[in-house]
Amino acid sequence: MTVATDRRMTIQEFLVYDDGTDRRYELVDGVLVEMGAESRANTQIAILLIEIFLQLVGRKQLGIKEKIQVQSKFATARDADLIIHSKESAATLEGRSEACLLWGEPNPLAVIEVVSPGAVSSENYQRDYVQKPREYANRGIPEFWQIDPSREWIKVGVLISGLYEFTTFQGETRIVSPTFLELNLTATQILNRQYPD
Repeated sequence: MTVATDRRMTIQEFLVYDDGTDRRYELVDGVLVEMGAESRANTQIAILLIEIFLQLVGRKQLGIKEKIQVQSKFATARDADLIIHSKESAATLEGRSEACLLWGEPNPLAVIEVVSPGAVSSENYQRDYVQKPREYANRGIPEFWQIDPSREWIKVGVLISGLYEFTTFQGETRIVSPTFLELNLTATQILNRQYPD
């Protein structure tokens, strides 16, 4: 849902915007766009991944409810489900009252999105499968994951020559991440929210 405002917001105005609710927004071409409520499955997947990545990189390199400024006709700032920070991007946000990596600041190692359901022609699909990969690639984020519970797959995109090359993982296939080689997790474990033994 687009929120009516008298004028377009800047990124600085967006970062301090508070409408007194718990609603989540992204800034799309200067306009607030409310992000829909997450399903229980999506939030449980995000929690599982937080638990896993806590073991791999530690608490200081994880980000939730943090934003990333992008340059696109579709969005100004994205609200990723999970950010795995580089030491540099984590240090950049330290002490800030608004957790947003601005354009030109150090990039995280990876961004993980649990995608919203929708047909190929839907706004959700276009945002999650077309716009976000372009925006994150344009920013130079080395790795981008798309977790799609309704399609039962996980796509891991690696930035090569300015675009993501995706590998799709399903079932008992072990997720392969060039950034997190020690990761020992299958697509089924993530989609079913099962902590590995």
